[in-house]
Amino acid sequence: MAKLGGVIRPSPQEYNAVSATDWFTAARFGMFVHFGLYSGAARHEWVQTNEKLTDADYRQYFDNFDPDLFDAAEIARTAKQAGMSYVVLTTKHHEGFALWNTALSDFNSEAACGRDLVRELVDALRAEGLKVGLYHSLIDWHHPDFTVDWVHPRRDDENAASLNEGRDMARYREFLHGQVRELLTDYGQVDYLFFDYTYPETKQGWAGKSAEDWDAEGLLALCRELQPGMIVNDRLGIPGDFVTPEQYQPTEPLVADGVPVLWEACQTTNGSWGYDRDNDNHKSADLLIRMLADSVSMGGNMLLNVGPNGRGALDKRDTALLAEIGEWMRLHERAVVGAGHAAHRPPREGVYTQRGNKLYLHVFTWPMGFLHLPELAGKVSYARLLHDGSWVKTSVSDPDQQALVTQPAGQAAGTLTLSLPTRRPDVAMPVIELTLAD
Repeated sequence: MAKLGGVIRPSPQEYNAVSATDWFTAARFGMFVHFGLYSGAARHEWVQTNEKLTDADYRQYFDNFDPDLFDAAEIARTAKQAGMSYVVLTTKHHEGFALWNTALSDFNSEAACGRDLVRELVDALRAEGLKVGLYHSLIDWHHPDFTVDWVHPRRDDENAASLNEGRDMARYREFLHGQVRELLTDYGQVDYLFFDYTYPETKQGWAGKSAEDWDAEGLLALCRELQPGMIVNDRLGIPGDFVTPEQYQPTEPLVADGVPVLWEACQTTNGSWGYDRDNDNHKSADLLIRMLADSVSMGGNMLLNVGPNGRGALDKRDTALLAEIGEWMRLHERAVVGAGHAAHRPPREGVYTQRGNKLYLHVFTWPMGFLHLPELAGKVSYARLLHDGSWVKTSVSDPDQQALVTQPAGQAAGTLTLSLPTRRPDVAMPVIELTLAD
């Protein structure tokens, strides 16, 4: 076992013996990397359809694709230093541009710049002991057989009604399955696959795409055959191994038929997945840390996105945020990695996560003097602030006693009270570690 940042984790070799869902629920925090031709356009990864650009309009981004600053080792190091355990790379987004040397299309990074960026990042992740995740779009606006629908860039062309003449989704399905086979055959063990996405509804007179359009059952079977230890998300239009709420936070643990569901909140630093030069809506590190703790408290993961710029470099605003998160994770990782939902009612000031006999109170709102924990009287043997290990005094008041001038009382039976310093600890979010009594 390797001990990293105060937390004992399985080594990469030991991880291989752990079930796929076990490593995922232990990891809790990952990095999403959105990179493609849209990064050079620098105005959102959906720029082609948002601006209704034709293939000819879009070709300039292929012809000028030069990711000379794309440093896979730096991306992997940045993820690890931020406390992340896995990284998910967009092998191909909806624009259809592949970041590997696919034999099925010349619309790829090898043809554009002479590099297989999937290979580079996969190798870098393994060198850092991180799990390998791949994103693959089910949509492909570049492919001539992908039928025009309501999210397609050509949906409002003057000749839109005739655009689907000669297009054949059967041929596209064969292409889609072939590219997935390449990714799951040529890059060694893949731990995670994120498909994106199925949208069967009809809008603006156009149909969407259903599970049948992808042959979702056959595609999932292919994944199970080629990578039996890999987890697959829920966007094929059929159930997968985990669900992926995007750009919002659930408010309670997710369940189906009374059974907990594996889930992962997919979040951005600024509302855009691809590099968006003029987008200044960056979240604070404090908010992102609270979102991470909130996810884990409900039994979920958080996948936080970065969008390298047109030259492949990480945006300085993103690296600054990740550095702040990494400093918090350095001191509080054990409250996240390997932790999960706790069957205890938290106080109004924060949320709990639990790891073995350790209950972690993530304090969102720092109280004045005292923090009252429902139903924990007699259940905690020791309390301390996690960032510096300093002892926290605990007490239990008589629920029938009236409060005195300077001392709290009258709390509900079973309430444990923590006596806290007036000054909030100088960390992004304080965490109190409670050791549960045997």
